[in-house]
Parts: sequence; C-alpha cells; structure tokens
Amino acid sequence: MNHEILYGPSYSLAKVLLNAGEEVSAESGAMVSMSSGIEMQTSVKGGLLSGLKRSVLGGESFFINTFRASSAGEVTFAPPLPGDIVHLDVAGATMYAQSTAYLASSPQLTVDTKWSGARGFFAKEGPFLLKISGSGHLFLSSYGAIHEVVIPAGESYVVDNGHMVAFDEGVNYKVRRVGGMKSTLFSGEGLVCEFTGPGRVFLQTRSEDSFLSWLIPHLPKNSSK
Repeated sequence: MNHEILYGPSYSLAKVLLNAGEEVSAESGAMVSMSSGIEMQTSVKGGLLSGLKRSVLGGESFFINTFRASSAGEVTFAPPLPGDIVHLDVAGATMYAQSTAYLASSPQLTVDTKWSGARGFFAKEGPFLLKISGSGHLFLSSYGAIHEVVIPAGESYVVDNGHMVAFDEGVNYKVRRVGGMKSTLFSGEGLVCEFTGPGRVFLQTRSEDSFLSWLIPHLPKNSSK
C-alpha cells in the first residue's frame, strides 16, 4: 500500500494506492472517490460490542467501510472539516487519539475505545479516547494543520485543551489549570493537558470549540413577530 497526502494542510486529501488484493478500512463517510477496480464492503469491525463501544463511547461511526482492490487502483479520503491528514506507520505499538481524529487504516490495526479516567471528564476529548493498536498504516485527521512534538523522557509539555490529536502510548498526561484561579477564569486558556515523555504528541493548530465560540454570536437570530 502506497499513499500520498495532497492539498495540505488546509484541505488535505489522502490518496491510497492499492495493489490487487490489498485492503484499507475507513471511517464511514470518509471516502471521496475510488477507481473502478475497488470494491467496498460495510461491516461492524470487531463485532457488535466493539462497534457499539466505538459509536457510543468513542464518538466514531458504528460501521466501518473496507475497500479491497480486485485490480490495482486508488481510493481517496478526506475529513469532514478543513484541515490536515497525517500518515503514521504503526509497528506493533499503540496510539491514543481524540474521538474525531481517526480517518482510515490498514485492516490489521485494531480501533477500540479506552477509558481515560476521571481526568477525561475535564478534557475536551472526554472520558474516552480511541485506542489504536497493531501494525499497519494509520491516517489521522485534524481541524487545522497537524504539528508533531517529540517529548524527551521525564520532560513535560503543555497543550491547550482542545488542540490534542493523538499521542504515543508511552506518554502520560494529566489535565490541570493553566495557572491560578484568575488565569483559569480570565486568560482564555482555562484547562490544559500536561504531557510527560518519552514519546510523540500530535497537535492541531485550530480548535473547533474556539471557532464555534467566535461563530455563534455572529449567526443571525430569529426576530420575534
């Protein structure tokens, strides 16, 4: 399986090139186009309980689409919002991602949900994260560009709540206030996630929540008769 990321980081499109017999799985609704030699099958990956966990707890689609090449061809995928796509080569490892970040992957990768603990109730990502394990190709998407930060062992890195895309299993994190009570209430930052290495953290340069906070007051309001 070969791939190419086009038009990033604002309007990214993932083009996946499949040889005959190769497959790629994707989030429901992620496909943009495919060549005539590609066949699509819709299923509940991992069974009914696994699908329910991803849908109800992880915020993902209940169904997964699998694209199989009967002859060499291509499939293209894109996220619902303007933003970036990153390709990761997962080799017998585990990554955690926010619920909306998963776009597509090799069928050999397992996409499940992971309880993040009570701290998750205070994070934008919620109490559940996506747990992606195994070996294969992984495509994650974001709102805005994706920025990778490598955190050395024992060092910490602070990320504004709402900008996290994914991180390696070896990275620990906690949710805390950005400063004192005054800073938390009036700085515009509120809560932050503090990550401790070693490992990688992938950030998105824009926040959906911040955009909605700007947009909603500008929407026209219905006038009462």
